[in-house]
Amino acid sequence: MPSAISYDRDDGPGSEYDDSLSNAISSEQSHTSKKARLNINGDASPRQFDFSTDGYKLQQNGATVASSSPKAISEMKHHPGSIVRVKLENFVTYTSVEFFPGPSLNMVIGPNGTGKSTLVCAICLGLGWGPQHLGRAKDVSEFVKHGCAEAMIELELAGDGKRFRRNPVIRCNIKREGNKCNFSVNGKPSNKKGVMELAKLFSIQIDNLCQFLPQDKVVEFAAMTPIELLRSTQRAVAPQEMQDWHDSLKQLRSQQRDVQAQNTADRDTLTNLESRQRMQEADVERMREREATKEKVGMLEAARPLAEYRAARIKNEEAKERRRQVLQEYKDLEKEVEPLLRAAKGKELYQKHIQLVVKDRKREVDKTDGKAERAAKAMETFDERIAAVMAEKTAERRGIKGNKDQARKLEESATTLRTQMEEPPADLDISSYNEEIRENGRRVQDCMERGRELKRNMNDREIQMREKTNQVKQAERDLTNLESQSGKQYNKLVSMSRDAAQAWKWIQENQDQFEKPVFGPPIVECSIKDPRYVDLIEALFQKNDFTVFTTQTKKDFKKLADQLYQRMKLVQVNIRTMTGGLEEFRPPIGQQEMRQYGFDGWALDFIEGPEPVLAMLCGEGPRLHLSGVSLQDTPQHIFDMLQNSPVSSWVTKKSFYKINRRREYGPGATSTAVRDVRAAQYWTEQPVDLAAKRELQELADGRRQEIESVQEDRNNLRLQLAAVKDEMERFQADKGRLEKEKENKQRVINQFKALPVRLASIQERLQSINEALAGVRVRYRSLDDQQDTAVLEKAQAAVRYATSIQELKTAHDNLHEAELMLIEASSDVEILTQRNAAMNDQVERKAAELQEASDGIAIGTAKAKKVLKVVQNLMASSNERLQEFFRELPTGQTLEELEAEIESERAKLQLTHEGNNDGVIREFEVRQRKIDNLKAKLEEIQHGLGELDEKIKEIREQWEPKLDGLIKRISNSFAFNMKQINCAGEVGIYKDENDFDQWAIQIQVKFRESEPLTILDSHRQSGGERAVSTIFYLMSLQSLTRSPFRVVDEINQGMDPRNERLVHARMVAIATGKDDEQLEILGSESNGVDEAAAAAAAAAAAAAAVTTTANSDENNEPGAEKPASLSAWERQSSGSQYFLITPKLLHGLRYERGMRVLCIASGEYMPFEADRSSVDFGKCVDVRRGLDSGAVSGTGTGSDGAGL
Repeated sequence: MPSAISYDRDDGPGSEYDDSLSNAISSEQSHTSKKARLNINGDASPRQFDFSTDGYKLQQNGATVASSSPKAISEMKHHPGSIVRVKLENFVTYTSVEFFPGPSLNMVIGPNGTGKSTLVCAICLGLGWGPQHLGRAKDVSEFVKHGCAEAMIELELAGDGKRFRRNPVIRCNIKREGNKCNFSVNGKPSNKKGVMELAKLFSIQIDNLCQFLPQDKVVEFAAMTPIELLRSTQRAVAPQEMQDWHDSLKQLRSQQRDVQAQNTADRDTLTNLESRQRMQEADVERMREREATKEKVGMLEAARPLAEYRAARIKNEEAKERRRQVLQEYKDLEKEVEPLLRAAKGKELYQKHIQLVVKDRKREVDKTDGKAERAAKAMETFDERIAAVMAEKTAERRGIKGNKDQARKLEESATTLRTQMEEPPADLDISSYNEEIRENGRRVQDCMERGRELKRNMNDREIQMREKTNQVKQAERDLTNLESQSGKQYNKLVSMSRDAAQAWKWIQENQDQFEKPVFGPPIVECSIKDPRYVDLIEALFQKNDFTVFTTQTKKDFKKLADQLYQRMKLVQVNIRTMTGGLEEFRPPIGQQEMRQYGFDGWALDFIEGPEPVLAMLCGEGPRLHLSGVSLQDTPQHIFDMLQNSPVSSWVTKKSFYKINRRREYGPGATSTAVRDVRAAQYWTEQPVDLAAKRELQELADGRRQEIESVQEDRNNLRLQLAAVKDEMERFQADKGRLEKEKENKQRVINQFKALPVRLASIQERLQSINEALAGVRVRYRSLDDQQDTAVLEKAQAAVRYATSIQELKTAHDNLHEAELMLIEASSDVEILTQRNAAMNDQVERKAAELQEASDGIAIGTAKAKKVLKVVQNLMASSNERLQEFFRELPTGQTLEELEAEIESERAKLQLTHEGNNDGVIREFEVRQRKIDNLKAKLEEIQHGLGELDEKIKEIREQWEPKLDGLIKRISNSFAFNMKQINCAGEVGIYKDENDFDQWAIQIQVKFRESEPLTILDSHRQSGGERAVSTIFYLMSLQSLTRSPFRVVDEINQGMDPRNERLVHARMVAIATGKDDEQLEILGSESNGVDEAAAAAAAAAAAAAAVTTTANSDENNEPGAEKPASLSAWERQSSGSQYFLITPKLLHGLRYERGMRVLCIASGEYMPFEADRSSVDFGKCVDVRRGLDSGAVSGTGTGSDGAGL
C-alpha cells in the first residue's frame, strides 16, 4: 500500500543534490512496482503493517497508512486557494493517507501504480468537478476502493484572511451504492454547486487544461487547437471581463455576418426588382392608360340610362304640349258641328229602339223554336223505345236457337267424358323414377368433381411449366450475361454487395415510378476509356463509391430510400442526389498548366458513363475533375511545384498523392499522404467463369427435362378430362329422358282424375240452359205490352209537336214585321249620316289625334319612370368616383352624342395591345411594394450594422490591447524560457479580421540554429520537442496566473534526458522565483558530477529539510502570516502552487529552497508493522552523507545506494 514522505529543501539557494533518497527508496522496489497492490502472498488483501514515526501515522486493524508530517511544511505562506492539506480514506489505492503540499513546487514521485495520479483525481473530485475531466472512469463510484462502500476526500484550502477567517475545509463522501457524492464545507452540509462556487471564488479552474492537466488529458491538451488554446489561456490568466469581451465580440461578429449576408441578399434582390420594374414601367404606363380608357368606356356605358332619361323627359314634355293643343282644337270642332248632328242623333235613337224590338222578337222565336224542338225529340225518344222492344224480341228468338245448339254440344261432351272414365290409365311408380333420376344426378356430380380435380391438376402443371420456363429463361440470360461486359459487371456488383444488386434489379423494373431516370452504381453504369488507366482510376475510388446509386431529384431520392430501406429492408445501399449538371465542375487549372505538371489529363477524361453519374462522382467521393492522372512517376521538382499549386490530388502508375493544407497555420502548412496504387479489380476484363457457366447450363437442361415431363402429365390430364366430360353428358341425357317420361305419365293420371269434375260442370251448364228456355215465353209477352204503350205515347207527343209548330209560325211573322221597320229606320239614319260624313270624319280624326297624343304621353311617362328607376338604382350602387363622373357629364348631352363619345373611346382601346393587363399591373404594384419594403428594411439593416460596428469597435478597443499586452508578456516569458535551453520561441495571436471565432494562439519554436521559427504542431516537431514547448508555455503563465495552483501529470514522459533536465531547471527557477539569476544549463545527460557526492548532498539536504520544516511549522498553522525574518527568496516568490507528477527523475537535477518532494512508496518490500517505528530517514541521510564524504576523501566504499 502506498505511503507518502515529504521533504522541503531549505539549505539555501543554489545548493545541488540528486534525488538519492527517492531513488534509494524506489531502487529496491522498481522491479516489483507492478505489485504495488499485492501483499507478500501475491493477493490483493491489505498489508498488515503501518508506519508510526516521523512521516507516517499509525493505523490499527491492519489498515495501511501513508502521510507526511504537518511539521514538514515550509515557513513560506500558501497563496489563497492553494492546497494546504489532502486527506483520503478508502480512495482508489489508499486506505488512509494525508498529504501536506508545499506552497510552491511540489514534486510527486514514485514508481508506477503507487497512487500518484490518485492525488490528482482526489483534487478534481474533491473540488466538485466530475470524472470526465480526468479521462478515466465514468462514474465517481468507481473511485471507491475495492471492497469498501464509501470513500472520503478532504481538502484544506488556504484562506485569504478576509472572506475566510480560517482555511476552508471541503469534504466529499463518495458512496458506491447509488453513485452519489455528499459535500460539506467546514463541517456544514453543502452540495456540488456550492463547492464549485467556492472554488471559483479562488479562481480554481479544474476544467482548464492550462491549470489542471491530468495524466490522461495530456494527449487532449496536445491536440488542443490554437483557437481552444486562446480560450483556455484567457480563462487561466485573464480577468473574466476579457473572456466576456471575447464572447461578446464573437457573438456580435456572428450577428454582423448574418446581417451583412441578409443585407447583401436584400440589395441583390432590390437591384433585381428595380431592374425588372424599370423594364416594365413603360408597358405598365400604357396598360394603365388602357385601363383608364377602358374604365371611361365602362362609365360612359353606365351613363346611358341618364341620357335615356333626359331624352325621355324632354319627349314627354313635348307630348303633353301637343295633347293640350289637340284637345283645344277638338273642343272647337265639336261646337261647330253640333246643330248638324242633332237631327241625325234623333233618327239614331229611333233606330236603336227598333233594334231593341227586333231583339225581343228574335228571343220569342228562339223560345218557340226550342219548344218545338223538344217535342220532336220526345217523338224520337218514343221511336227509340219501340225499336229497343223490337230488338229485344228479335234477341229472344235468336237466344232460344243458340241455347238449343249449346245444349246439344254439352250432351255430346258429357257422353265422351263418361266413356273416358270407364278406361283408367296404368299405375305410375314415382319412387322408382325418382331413384333413377337421383342416381344419374349423383353420377353427373361425381363427374363434375372429377373434372374440377383434373382442372386443378392441369392448372398446377401450367404453373410449374411457367415457373420452370422462367427459370430456363433466367439461366439463359445469366449465360448471356456471363459472356457480355454488362453481365460481368453485374456479377461483380453481386459479389460486392448483394443488397446493391437486388436494389439495381428493382430499379430497372420500376423506372416508370420516378420523375427522372435513376442510375445504377458506377461499376455497372461506367467504364474506362483506356485500359492503361484502369489501375489509376480505381485508386481514386473507395469501395462505397462503386456501389452508390444516383437520383436526379429530391423526391426520387425520398421514394427510392423509402423503398430500399423501409420496404425491402436493405442495408448495404448508398444513394446520392445530383440535381446539377457536369458543366458545374471545372478543373482547378487549365490544360496547358496541367501538361506542365506532366499529367495526361484529369480522371474525368478517362471514364465514360451517364452524365448525372459522372457529375455525382465529381461532387462527392473521388472528385474526378480535381484529380490529375499520369502514367509516369512525379519527379521531385514537379512534386515541389504541385505542393504550391491548386492541385490537391493526383495519381501515377505506382502512387496516389493527396495534399492536405492547414489554413490556420498559414499558406505553407501542408502535408502529403502517399499510398500505393493496386491492381484494378472491377473495371477489368476477366475470362468467363466456366464453372458458373456449366452450372447454369446444367440448370437450364434439367429444367427443360422437367418441363417435358410436366407437359406430358398435362396432356394425360386433358384426355382424362375429355372422357369425364363425355360420361357426364351421357348421364345428363339419361336423367333428362327419365324426367320427361315421368312428367308425361303424371300428366295423364292428373287428367283422368279431373274427368268427374269436368262432367259435373257440363251437367250444371245443361241445367242452366234448360231453365233459360222455360222463361222465354213469359219475357216475350212482356215485350209486346211494352211495345203497345210506347206507340200510344208517341201519338200524344205528335199532337204537342203540331201545336208548337203553329206557335213558331206566329213568332216568325212578328219578327219579320219588326225587321222591316228597322230597315226603314236604318235607311233614314244612313241618309243623314251620308249628309254629315265629312263633318264626322273631321271630328273623328281630331278625336283619334287626341287619343294618340294621350297614348303617347302615357307611353312616354311609363318609359321615363322606368328609366328613372334604373338611374336611381345606378346612383345608389355607384361609387363616389362614378357619381362624380356622372355629375361632370354635359347637361345637354344627348344619347347620340354619348354613343359617339363611347365609340371614340373604344377606338382608342383598339389601338393598344390588350395583354394580361390585370396580371402585369398587379405584379408591378406588388413588386413596387416589395421595393419600398426592401428599401425601408435596408435602411434599418444599415442602421443596425452601424450600431454593431460601434459595439464591436468599442469592445475591441478595450479587449484587444489587453490581449496583446497579455500575450506579449506570455511571449516574453516563453522566449526567455526557450532561450535558457539554447532554443527560441515566441507566442503571437492570429487575428482574423472577419471572424473573432478564428482568433488563435500561435506558438512558434526553434530547436536548431539552422532552422527558422516554425509553428508548433504534430507535423514539424518531435514528441519531446512538443512536450518541452507545452511545459514552457504552461510555465510562462505562472507569473500571470490567477489560479492558486497548477497540476501537470507526467508531462516529462515524452522528453529525452537533455530536454527533461533543461525543463526541470526552468521549472525550478520559475517556481522558486529565480528567473533573474543565470542558471547553469547542462547540455548533456552526464553532467560530470560524482553521483555519490550528489547523493550525499541530496541526503543531507533532505535531512536538513525535514528538520527545518518540522521546527519551522511547530507554531505556525498552514496559511498563517510569515514572520518578517523570511529570506529574500520567500519574499520575492510570487508564483502559484505547482504539482509535478512523475514516476522518475534524472540524477543531478537542481533543487531550490522551498521545493517539496512527496515520495509515494508501496510494494511488498515495505517494512512490517513491528519495524515501522525503527525507520528513521534522517539517520539514513546522515549515513549516506558519511559514505559519500568518505568516497570523496578516498576512504569510502562507494555510494550506489544499496545501503538504504
